[in-house]
Amino acid sequence: MTLRVPPALTHRSFRLLWSGLLISQVGSQMQHWALFWHVSLLSADPIAVSIIGGVRFAAILSFSMIGGLTADRFNRRTIMLVTQSTVMGIAALLGILTQLHLIEIWHIYVLSGIQAAAMAFDLPARQSLVPNLVPRTDLPSAFSLQSIAFNTGAVLGPAASGLVIAYAAQEYVYFINAITFLAVIFALLLLGNVPQDVGASAGKGLHGAVLDMRVGIQFIKNQPLILSSMIMDFFATLFAAANTLLPYFSRNILHVGEVAYGWLASAQSIGAVTVGLVISQAATIRRQGRLLLGSVIVFGLATILFGMGRLYGVVFVALMLSGAADSVSTIIRNTIRQLNTPDSLRGRMTGINQIFFNGGPQLGEVEAGGVAQLFGVPAAIVTGGVATIVMVAIVASRWPVLLRYDREETPLAESVSG
Repeated sequence: MTLRVPPALTHRSFRLLWSGLLISQVGSQMQHWALFWHVSLLSADPIAVSIIGGVRFAAILSFSMIGGLTADRFNRRTIMLVTQSTVMGIAALLGILTQLHLIEIWHIYVLSGIQAAAMAFDLPARQSLVPNLVPRTDLPSAFSLQSIAFNTGAVLGPAASGLVIAYAAQEYVYFINAITFLAVIFALLLLGNVPQDVGASAGKGLHGAVLDMRVGIQFIKNQPLILSSMIMDFFATLFAAANTLLPYFSRNILHVGEVAYGWLASAQSIGAVTVGLVISQAATIRRQGRLLLGSVIVFGLATILFGMGRLYGVVFVALMLSGAADSVSTIIRNTIRQLNTPDSLRGRMTGINQIFFNGGPQLGEVEAGGVAQLFGVPAAIVTGGVATIVMVAIVASRWPVLLRYDREETPLAESVSG
């Protein structure tokens, strides 16, 4: 098989944006995992770190649909400039508060909520902007590269955060993240004006906005493949979202420090990148519905192995397997959505979907923290894996169309993060 330069990278505009996102994702993932470690130092209770998920879920639930509509109505590049500048400021403020020894746990909760609200506007704009930068024939390549950028950041970021915390200080993770956002902002400025089709609106003002959002909701309700894939995504991440428990599992079960924790935090994305690189060279897949359900089952089994593991190597492999299975699931879910959503509804579809694929993990962190508080960290992880497998059976029974789905010539590479 001959490797070639991805077609999307031949377009200057996309190349600029992708390069900026690749750099920024490393910093974002550094901060994501460093926050969990930071909270675990400020409080010995697992529920404390899980509150971050609750705060983020509230923000996502409140603003995702508005963010999706905004991406369909207004200039997506301008939206991203505002959101990226906002999260850069949040990262800098976290660093300053930490360096001055003024940081308290409530600061992390408030700033995490503001960041999640900003990203509720950023993601629909970012995903909807891509078709404005490359021709339709190169969209699968562009979506694949977005996924690779996200997972590359998720490999390098957590490992780097452990090293920075161990050999420098916690605040430097936040400062480094703030600097990486400049790469995206600079890329957006270099893009200049990006033409886009705003699309027809149901009307002006609040009433028109509500009607437009209802159009997006009704569209998803009438698409059982999209709806069932979203529900599958939500419950899998709700029950198996054990990432916030990893600091406690690392310190109290495996008895390892910051550097080893950082590599464990990278393990899932190492599995995801490995699978993504392998299958990105293929042109099509078949029996996507069965493969989707099967990959979520493997995800649940790997989560159970993670919770039962007491050796560092076993836990690392389990996390790699869960990341690989999640990558396959992500590819198929997003392929289904992209193939069945018209361009004029892409922002609203992404905004609603954000509630499922971002809201599930955030709410799952609260669920996992509560179970861990009552029954212990390993029990919370194992029961989450079991519940995920049970939900696969329920969704397959309720929406058999998902199990039977087998669209020919579906681009494997049509994958986006989430």
